[in-house]
Amino acid sequence: MPVIDAHVHIFPDEIVQHRERFVARDGWFAQLYSPERARLATMYDLVESMNVAGIDLSVACGFPWLDQGLCSYHNDYMYEAARTYPDRIAWLAIASPTAGEGASQSLEDAFDNGASGLGELNADAQGFDLDAPAQLSGLVEVCQSRQKPVMLHASEPIGHHYPGKGVSTPDKLLRLLEAFPDLRVVAAHWGGGLPFYELMPEVRTAAINMAYDSAASTYLYDHRVFETVIALVGHDRVLFASDFPVLKQGPLLNKLRDRPGLSEFALTSILGENAVRIYSLEEKFA
Repeated sequence: MPVIDAHVHIFPDEIVQHRERFVARDGWFAQLYSPERARLATMYDLVESMNVAGIDLSVACGFPWLDQGLCSYHNDYMYEAARTYPDRIAWLAIASPTAGEGASQSLEDAFDNGASGLGELNADAQGFDLDAPAQLSGLVEVCQSRQKPVMLHASEPIGHHYPGKGVSTPDKLLRLLEAFPDLRVVAAHWGGGLPFYELMPEVRTAAINMAYDSAASTYLYDHRVFETVIALVGHDRVLFASDFPVLKQGPLLNKLRDRPGLSEFALTSILGENAVRIYSLEEKFA
């Protein structure tokens, strides 16, 4: 089974080379990438990193632009990346939930071009309210009709602050799940801690179609989080993800492989099988 990084970010060359133009256009991008030390990566940077780390495929996510025009621009780049590296890069489309029919049509077009899902949606960045999940109805309808998952940014209700944390906390994710019980959802960043609440039977029932990715783990938890979440929700609902270039792919992968409490069976699921199933990546490895 291949090794898949289920959550990375890549950007068009124009954004990497002229970030100041986009800092001026998008508040969330400015919050994350105004500092020059904040890394931006192109498709070529990603593939170089994958070669060093020993990763077979990465799922590249769109940035949560508020402006639908920027979402479409980014989708075009992701499509180009997947065509340039068809065996190395899969991609998720991005759309702005407040843009109405234009966002839904853009998402349809992206799925026609091979996008494996929608994401990374971010309520704080894109101006929608997870407490009012009807705002996502149009995009959810497209995803469900095309049998595609949605990947959502999530954040912890307690703990340290960091740029981009936001307030997409587990209680708000739960309202989304209750509003769309048949929607397949991937919660980034361990769902802001939602797996720990699955000890509550009603939460576990609502989260039956939820999976969790490990993006940015090093900034959030110590590495016992892998064994702990697996014990709570099962290995079939956990995806290895780095959030590259926020984290380097290789060190996180090596730390996961070195975890003494993980069986080879669980590792195989986390490192590849789950991403193949959730994002329908079978054709990549036919």
